[in-house]
Amino acid sequence: MNTLNFITAGKPLATGSKGYDKAFEILKDMGLDGMELEFVHGVRISDDSKEIVKNSDLVKTIHAPFYINLNSKEPEKVDASVQRIIETARVANEIGAFSITYHAAFYMGKDKDTVYKQVSTQTKLISDTLKDENIKVWIRPETTGKATQWGDLDEIINLSKEYEQVLPCVDFSHIHARYNGTHNTYDEFAKIFEKIGTELADKKPLENFHAHIAGIAYGEKGEKKHLNLEESDMNYKDLLKAFKDFDVKGAIVCESPNIETDCKIMKDFYLSI
Repeated sequence: MNTLNFITAGKPLATGSKGYDKAFEILKDMGLDGMELEFVHGVRISDDSKEIVKNSDLVKTIHAPFYINLNSKEPEKVDASVQRIIETARVANEIGAFSITYHAAFYMGKDKDTVYKQVSTQTKLISDTLKDENIKVWIRPETTGKATQWGDLDEIINLSKEYEQVLPCVDFSHIHARYNGTHNTYDEFAKIFEKIGTELADKKPLENFHAHIAGIAYGEKGEKKHLNLEESDMNYKDLLKAFKDFDVKGAIVCESPNIETDCKIMKDFYLSI
């Protein structure tokens, strides 16, 4: 990608009950760059909607369903999770989305090494299937906001080293919340970019980045809920300065409750730096 794109997590609120055609029209009118489709309860999108999204020249990503746990104690839930990720990637391939993201797993009381191996085993199944089907979409486990969830930055970087199509989706708000308020200064943001850029250098990850940003409420156990930027302590201005200084390209997905408003605030600020 040749620029940094600012996109909304789902249809803009102003879309109301209307479809993707209206949503893309609103995004264009606002000067925003695209949308992350939200497959919250399942990989469901009509053929008509697929066609509308495919024909849009805006940037597209997809968030896979939330019912994913590659470390479930029930094998059928693991299998279903693998299938949901594969199905999300298939739709992404059809509509021209460059990347998909998902919350990969919960620790379920097991140690980190055991869970990593389980996530890696399932990721191999996903990766092999996509290669067999010639689907070239980035598969990105998201950094998670609670210590009970698999997906700290090191775990996802290590998985990215193992599999060609895997890279991190860095949710900066989740990282901030996971560690109860740290990772919220320019230097800390810079270290994240340095780490990813160095450890995954062969994939040029800063030229093809997928990030989530929102205001966030948190406590000792991590993430509580998303907030609007101005209602939270999320230091998005220094974060965007770091994006600019590291010349990061790709997509920032705004997940604030007022999605298009905060997305526009971030884009305008970034362009003003």
